[in-house]
Amino acid sequence: MKLFLDANVVFSAAHQQAGNAQALAALARAGRCALQTSAHAVEEARRNLALKSKGYESRLADLLAGIELVTEAPAVLVVWAREHGLRLKDAPILAAAVHAGADILVTGDARDFGALY
Repeated sequence: MKLFLDANVVFSAAHQQAGNAQALAALARAGRCALQTSAHAVEEARRNLALKSKGYESRLADLLAGIELVTEAPAVLVVWAREHGLRLKDAPILAAAVHAGADILVTGDARDFGALY
């Protein structure tokens, strides 16, 4: 099963020692799922980690070693995601997940993705 991680999940897995995001990383290491994300999501996570988490670089690098970095979605898919009510900052996430063939988009962003839960 392919799980596409939103930026907030990447952030949480690199920022916290335990929790749901760490559990997903452990499942992937055990071969129970495959993790995916996009450069867009990684960059957003990196910006937030730089503000809130000292020494995050090695934790993020370790995490990303087990995540497939997928190509960004074409513009037509980003437009499609916007048509489903997502803001411009969130549409590339859903579009990349769809483009990569993810089975599940994992996000903690209920405010922006709530209608799609």
